[in-house]
Amino acid sequence: MNRKLSIGIVLLIAILFVGSILLVWGVSIYNKIIGLDEGVKSGWSQVESQYQRRYDLIPNLVETVKGFAKQEREVLENVTNARARVGQISVTPEVLNDPQAFARFQQAQDGLSAALSRLLAVVENYPTLKSNENFLQLQSQLEGTENRITVARNRFNEAVQQHNTTLRRFPGSVVAGFAGFREAQYFQAQAGAEEVPQVRF
Repeated sequence: MNRKLSIGIVLLIAILFVGSILLVWGVSIYNKIIGLDEGVKSGWSQVESQYQRRYDLIPNLVETVKGFAKQEREVLENVTNARARVGQISVTPEVLNDPQAFARFQQAQDGLSAALSRLLAVVENYPTLKSNENFLQLQSQLEGTENRITVARNRFNEAVQQHNTTLRRFPGSVVAGFAGFREAQYFQAQAGAEEVPQVRF
């Protein structure tokens, strides 16, 4: 009887030992996923920050151009309307888990980028405006912001890649499945971005 009891105790100790190793292993993977998830959220907040900076610059840019290019009313209205559409989308951290909301957000931002591109193309017809100090400062700030947006989006996509890779690989997929983590959405190129733009003079 003593021998059976001692074998049972050894077996119980072995089971507890293996169980504790599995628990530590699971917690470590869970913590890694939490860190990656926070990296995605941090990257997203940087993207939002740069979009907000651009959003705030646009009224000043439009007002500066208005004084010079009054006949370009349609272009100015398109920029203002695109900015308003961006402002109507409430962006919450949950948008990362909702592909439709994420697509709407990206589409609004792409529309604003396109409207700004048309505005800057119109400016080429106004040499006085191109040399105006206020416009030059705003244009420089806008160009810098567009570059920051690109950098922030690239960093965000890198964070999403690490996050999604961990969620899809074993054993992360098992832990993610139990914990309810889902893959995050990537920023993607605007439709038609692969085509070479036509320049006409």
